[in-house]
Parts: sequence; C-alpha cells; structure tokens
Amino acid sequence: MAAPEGPVLLFPSTSSASAQVEAVVVFNICDSYVRRPDQAERVIGTLLGSVLPDGTVHVRNSYVVPHNESPDQVALDIEYHHNMYASHQKVNPKEVIVGWFSTGFGVSGGSTLIHDFYSREVQSPIHLTVDTGFTRGDASIKAYISSNLSLGDRHLAAQFQEIPLDLRMLEAGKVGFDILKSTIVEKLPNDLEGMESSMEKLYVLIDEIYKYVDDVVEGRVAPDNKIGRFISDAVASMPKLSPAAFDKLFNDRIQDNLALVYLSSITRTQISIAEKLNTAAQIL
Repeated sequence: MAAPEGPVLLFPSTSSASAQVEAVVVFNICDSYVRRPDQAERVIGTLLGSVLPDGTVHVRNSYVVPHNESPDQVALDIEYHHNMYASHQKVNPKEVIVGWFSTGFGVSGGSTLIHDFYSREVQSPIHLTVDTGFTRGDASIKAYISSNLSLGDRHLAAQFQEIPLDLRMLEAGKVGFDILKSTIVEKLPNDLEGMESSMEKLYVLIDEIYKYVDDVVEGRVAPDNKIGRFISDAVASMPKLSPAAFDKLFNDRIQDNLALVYLSSITRTQISIAEKLNTAAQIL
C-alpha cells in the first residue's frame, strides 16, 4: 500500500456511533506491544466483536497482524490476517471483524491506508488507539470512525471522528488497569495496600453521594429517578450489621492478611536459607 494522497483530519464527533471495549482487549494490545519485534515502533491488529441493536460496536477480542511500515508505505500480512480470522470463526462464529487497533497516540498518515483495507473487510470499521508511550502521562484509549472528504471526483483527505468509548471491566480488571496506566509503578500493591486504596476510593464515592443527596434535598439539583434507584439498590445490598459486628469482621480480615504476609515472609526466608546451604554443600 502506497502513501496516502491526502492528509488526515481529526474532527469532533458528530456521529451517533459509539463503542464498548472489554478490558481483555486492552490487555492483549499492551501485551502485544511488549512482545513486538525490536525494530517495530507500533503494533496493529484486528478487532473482533459484534454490533449491538442500537448501533454500538462491542469489541470482545483481538489479534495482532504482522506488518512493515515506512514513511512511504505500509505492508500488511493479509494472508496471516485471513488465517487468524478463519481460526477465530471456528471457535466463536459470532465474533466478526468490527475494526482494527494500533498502539500510539492519535491517528497517523499510515492509519489511512490500513483503515482503507479494513473498510473492504467490513462496513464502517472503527479504529482503536492505545497510547502505550504515555504521551500525555497516561495510557490514553480512543476510538475513531473515518469518512472521505472529496471535492467532485478529487479525494482531499481522510476525516477521522472520535466516538464515545466505554471501557468495560470488572473491579479486579479496573484495579489492574489503574496500575498499568501509570507511567511509573515501583511495585504491585499487596492485599493490605490494595484494601487501603479501595477504601480511599470508597470514601470519595460516599462523599460524592452525600453531596448529591444534599443538593437534591436542598433543591439545588433536579432529582434523577435512575440515580435514586441506583443509590437505593446499593444501600439495600449492604448487609445489616451492627458497628461492633462490622468492626470485628473488618479486623478479622486484616488479621488474616497479616498472617498471610507473615507466612510468606517466613517461606521466602526458608527458601533463601535452603539455597545458601545447598550452595555451601556443593562447595564443600
């Protein structure tokens, strides 16, 4: 594929299209970027999923497509792409091609060529970008759709519009993503540090709910029945425990975590001593 004739233009979204992306897709893309060839600056690949009745593109899976890229052209391994898609269809025929992904910040000139290829594979593909280089301090994830700008028969440029993106993940996945999207991570948190972080976030959310309820009661904010039902369901899901029973349950959990930390420390010490004794025995 040769270099594009026109520039790439980015516009605010005026489309009703939107996308939902499962967390496993983001993790697959990040893992692929870490395992990329030394000479590759980015990785690209295919997005699999389905289109929901309301038009939302639901991305559930992905795979990398080998490519070579230079300032003048982009070469995709189309045969590999078709073989991988055929293999995925045998496992889950409901997952079809919905677009493609690339690592890096925003859309580049070469993206136009790749998007043209996927436009022949599926109607109205989406383009997902994952900023693994932390250009703006975190892992920015954006989704785009594209259309051509023409004047008569003359193609002027490719118009990419950003669309709303909903990153769907469970609580465990969200904790992992919050760690990975930071530019510097000294170490993974242990159970106690994870509990402390979760409690801090819980306090912030409770304060926001208190503020919202107070504003509604004082008439500063119009009530929203949907939000009210969410708050009611959250309160109703809480077990009815006395403060003393809750404190006991919480302290017991902390004691269990401390016991695990202590046992892990003893295990590491025993392994270290065993390794030193084994080394000394071999020397003797």
